[in-house]
Amino acid sequence: MEIPFSRWHAAISTRRSRRRYDSGELEPGQLAQLQTICREFRPFQEARADLVTQSPDRIFKGAVGSYGKIKGAAALIAFTGDMDDPYIQEKVGYVGEGAILEATAIGLATCWVGGFFRPKVAASVVGIADNERVLAVTPVGRAVGDFTREERIMTGFGRSHRRKPLAELVSGLDRADWPQWMEPALEAARIAPSAINRQPWRFDVEPGSITISVDNPRFTFGVSKRLDCGIAMLHIEVAALDCGARGRWEFLEAPRVARFTVESGS
Repeated sequence: MEIPFSRWHAAISTRRSRRRYDSGELEPGQLAQLQTICREFRPFQEARADLVTQSPDRIFKGAVGSYGKIKGAAALIAFTGDMDDPYIQEKVGYVGEGAILEATAIGLATCWVGGFFRPKVAASVVGIADNERVLAVTPVGRAVGDFTREERIMTGFGRSHRRKPLAELVSGLDRADWPQWMEPALEAARIAPSAINRQPWRFDVEPGSITISVDNPRFTFGVSKRLDCGIAMLHIEVAALDCGARGRWEFLEAPRVARFTVESGS
């Protein structure tokens, strides 16, 4: 499917992670829209998103769920990958963020959960092959009107939305020489969600490309940094498309993740 870049670009700046939901059911039209995105947004066959319309309480229940503080969600989306693929983490991040941006665009709240859920329970609900693994999930629903006290504690309210400036994240081509699409693309990547807001991405820019790398190889918080970078990849492409620049991704060996190269004439 074609990326609905204008809608998703607008959703990038409005998305916030929410952990408290009002327990109400989703509207049929919203469910249908999410099901369509999960089914049709499959740029990588090794990664997929599955909508679960039953209560996700079992997946968040117990000590792990208590830590994650997910309550009242009407549905859940599970992000599954083929672990035989060396680039599966970034592919799952890219595909999963598409579902999250679509949910945001239709007025629903979400929260990337990578390290604090019950993966075996999630796997039993969505059904996976022997070589597959549920790498992350998101609750989906209508958030309570205001951030609750617990949400503020869990997110370090205010701190969780602070982002490093581009000057700390970008190397390469001088900013004065960036093409028109590049700054919006980098800004969209800069504000992408990541585990505990660690912002592990670094960007090397050339006249027609952006290369994403991880800041260091340490595996922290039970979530791959390459999955975080996959989320940033989609943000880059969405913003570039909204600026009229179409490109393609090339996956790279660690510590680099991938390079986005704009087609000539864009």
